[in-house]
Amino acid sequence: MATLLEMRGIGKSFPGVRALDQVNLTVETGEIHAICGENGAGKSTLMKVLSGVYPHGSYEGEIVYEGQALALRGIRDSEERGIIIIHQELALVPLLSIAENMFLGHEVARRGVISWPRAYQAAEGWLRKVGLSEPPSAIVGKLGVGKQQLIEIAKALAKDVRLLILDEPTAALQENDSQKLLDLMLELKAQGVTQIIISHKLNEISRVADRITVLRDGSTVSTIDRGQISEDRIISDMVGRDMAHRYPERVPAVGEVLLEVEGWNVWHPEQADRQMIRDAAFTVRKGEIVGIAGLMGTGRTELAMSLFGRSYGRGHQGRVRMGGREVDVSTVPKAIAAGISYVTEDRKALGLVLEEPILKNISLANLAGIAVKGILDKRREARVAEDYRRALAIRTPGVQQKVVNLSGGNQQKVVLAKWLYTDPQVLILDEPTRGIDVGAKYEIYSIMNDLAAQGRGVVMISSEMPELLGMCDRIYVMNEGRIVGELSREEASQERIMAMILRTTGKAA
Repeated sequence: MATLLEMRGIGKSFPGVRALDQVNLTVETGEIHAICGENGAGKSTLMKVLSGVYPHGSYEGEIVYEGQALALRGIRDSEERGIIIIHQELALVPLLSIAENMFLGHEVARRGVISWPRAYQAAEGWLRKVGLSEPPSAIVGKLGVGKQQLIEIAKALAKDVRLLILDEPTAALQENDSQKLLDLMLELKAQGVTQIIISHKLNEISRVADRITVLRDGSTVSTIDRGQISEDRIISDMVGRDMAHRYPERVPAVGEVLLEVEGWNVWHPEQADRQMIRDAAFTVRKGEIVGIAGLMGTGRTELAMSLFGRSYGRGHQGRVRMGGREVDVSTVPKAIAAGISYVTEDRKALGLVLEEPILKNISLANLAGIAVKGILDKRREARVAEDYRRALAIRTPGVQQKVVNLSGGNQQKVVLAKWLYTDPQVLILDEPTRGIDVGAKYEIYSIMNDLAAQGRGVVMISSEMPELLGMCDRIYVMNEGRIVGELSREEASQERIMAMILRTTGKAA
């Protein structure tokens, strides 16, 4: 197999951070090459160098592509050579049609006039190739994330792609959409399209990758051939230590009931006749980590958000007690005052102000804590942020760093710090490890254990059953807006959880 790409001794620095240091990468023609590493290891930075986001001259080292030295001036330069990157945050315009998005910037035109019939015809052909039956006139914003991801790939194929780079392509996809995307990658490989995939999902990488290059702290650690690929080997190379115990050890010290939810009912915010949560009832004890399991769309997030100041839904009914006393959770400030905080599953859109520094994000939910006679004390704000930076091991040059420049795992720690500063008695964590690597996951799990050891209650919503089984003292199972079962740590298994879901699917309300 011929070599398509060589990146030799690549180095890249930002103020206060050495992001890449002597990174080497070799990609063979027609292979699927995976890049793994913890958040902040330099994976996305390396691909931005390759795709021209960081132009020649802004980094050290050499890129050889198709036998020739590559000196890209920008993204358009890389696309002209058939190098196309699909970022984790999709670059589609929601209000435009599929065809308009596909040919944006390289329109199907003759003498400066766009030929829409030709554009629609071409778009239809590429859409069929990626398995989409939507008409080219369909508005992109009305389609699901899985279909939008396929549109991005169709868009890349239309540009005569020879090297396709996919950065966390399945991070926001449900299981079925993820499998379709992986199948498509294998089809493209069979058609001769070379691909690089960045992903934290080791089972997916093991399925499609021919080779894996592991980065750690901005440097190349290893390149593993397909026959030697194993999750244990990848994890060991990624974090530089044995991860036989993926969940930190903990001896539960469960106390009295802290949170009680009884007869909780919630209706859809726009469809008045659609009930989203039906008679939910559950408890959380002091020092306990309680899991909520269920498939996507079963009402887990809706339940959590509705309890946190009625952030979701309408027509709320039911009772919430803290320490045996009924509390008012009808607004976010009242929920916080009652001792309940909620860490959203969408940290970038709902959890953080990305363009603001760390210290402002941490204090955002408790400005009173850094105020003196109604005036914000900037020194106190910096002191509080620095305390949380150390306590949660947020990797950053300083608390004045903008959150947008942090890795996913460190962004998640900032969200946690923000809500820990409200001093919650019960912390609800919605998909707390989504999109972060195994090393950062372990650190989040350790924080959860510390909270439980302090006598707080932790509620963990997760789509990853192994982490629920590895972390939780009890697990509630949700389906179609109802809590359909409860399992102790000893009783819980993936099979029993799925059996509860399947037994209750489609039953009359």
